[in-house]
Amino acid sequence: MADMKIGIIGAGGRMGQACIRQVTDTDGCAIVAASDIRGSALIGQDAGDAAGAGTLGVAVTDDAAAVVAASDTIIEFTLPGPTVNHVALTAEAGIAHIIGTTGMEGAQEAALKAAGEKTVIMHAPNMSLAVNLLFALTKQVAATLNEDFDIEIFEMHHKHKVDAPSGTAVGMGRAAAEGRGVNLDDVAQWARNGITGERKRGDIGFASLRGGNVIGDHTATFAIEDERLEISHKAQSRQIFARGAVHAALWSAGKKPGFYTMFDVLGIEY
Repeated sequence: MADMKIGIIGAGGRMGQACIRQVTDTDGCAIVAASDIRGSALIGQDAGDAAGAGTLGVAVTDDAAAVVAASDTIIEFTLPGPTVNHVALTAEAGIAHIIGTTGMEGAQEAALKAAGEKTVIMHAPNMSLAVNLLFALTKQVAATLNEDFDIEIFEMHHKHKVDAPSGTAVGMGRAAAEGRGVNLDDVAQWARNGITGERKRGDIGFASLRGGNVIGDHTATFAIEDERLEISHKAQSRQIFARGAVHAALWSAGKKPGFYTMFDVLGIEY
């Protein structure tokens, strides 16, 4: 069987480069095209050399449409606006699109789901197997413990991250809200400042820290008088997310059009 032809959009980003390395280290797939934003210093460079994966003979361009045209599957970790634009291209071309972009707003998520009517769209706030188990556990615990337990979501990332809370933290909050049968937007406390008054029963709070080169720390805390349950995950390398993205890309082969998550890829009931 021929290798799956994978295109990377956002090849200059940390995750784009991690994905290039992961594809080159994974049997059954190969990098055939890569793009980055217009004006990037990587334009014209070999994608493999730029990512530390060795020369691949694939030059980085600023033409995402050309990457889509050359590929069986696209992997993308970029920004919400560009991602929505690129999903329109993959939907039209009918090729799978594996998306790790975070910070999506409701209308942007809706655009991804609409594209799933035409092709395979797999979007996850975190591609790690362990983190997706964390989501499932968070939902299960929230469903088991009543609202006497206060839920707080903590996350810390490197100083270059541009969105807060992280997509993974929002995913944990959403899992907790689903476990309790409520809408996250109705109970979320995204930040606290000043005289906030007492904590409201049933709220789900968020706290974000930024600093250094932290890849990603996440904790869901369930607190009540005299005891506290914490479920945590600490990422030590971006390769765990790249590994999940490439796993999802290979999984997408032969799948029917639809909007999927990592729970579908990993067979986790959620």
